[in-house]
Amino acid sequence: MNQFKIDINCDVGEGVGNEADIFPFISSCNIACGGHAGNTKTMLRIASLAKKHNLKVGSHPSYPDKANFGREVMDISHQDLIQSIKQQLSDFDDILKRKGIPLHHIKAHGALYNQTAKDEKLAMVYLDAIEVYKEKAILYVPFDSAVAKIAEERGFKIWFEAFADRNYNADLSLVSRKEENALIEDPEAVLQHILPIIKKGKVFTIDGKASNIQVDTLCIHGDTVSALKILTYLSRALPQNKVQIAK
Repeated sequence: MNQFKIDINCDVGEGVGNEADIFPFISSCNIACGGHAGNTKTMLRIASLAKKHNLKVGSHPSYPDKANFGREVMDISHQDLIQSIKQQLSDFDDILKRKGIPLHHIKAHGALYNQTAKDEKLAMVYLDAIEVYKEKAILYVPFDSAVAKIAEERGFKIWFEAFADRNYNADLSLVSRKEENALIEDPEAVLQHILPIIKKGKVFTIDGKASNIQVDTLCIHGDTVSALKILTYLSRALPQNKVQIAK
């Protein structure tokens, strides 16, 4: 039987405080860098912890909107958004340099992530903001998204990301968090959700149909209530299903 390998990432530094518990079970992390959450103190602490666990470290920029945790589309000029993202990444990069940690990737957060997946103009604005990191960082993006297509055209290195703890609509957008079936919180249900993604390049959407998808990294949100329970279960169940977590 074929052996499979997958990166598992978590969004962290968002005030939950469970990083020490979940880091042994993942292979990369996306650290909030001041837009929707996080500050110098949290970035320093969590980057150091990630280094201790030999994780691939990425920045997690957002709309500058802590009031809404970056999960609402923000009315902000493109220039102001570019400036904010540049500042977030610069602050985070300074911390990584102090700690001797390489920047592995960049992953947008929340509404910025979802909007750049479908809005070509916003995707170009986002890519303009992170252009200086193009040669040294991978971009985590959704498969078949506007930002993925434009990033590839512009020479960015990309990894396709899928979500282990979220349900998908037929168009491969995520089911809104406002809907009851947005989250997948049962560990066994998460496993059944991700095995076809990893092994067959298929995701079963909420209409019960299988859609094509490519994946290099799977996200489990650090603020999902059952995140630790899911990760500890997957650490046992994935190897039993011939899937290795790519440390």
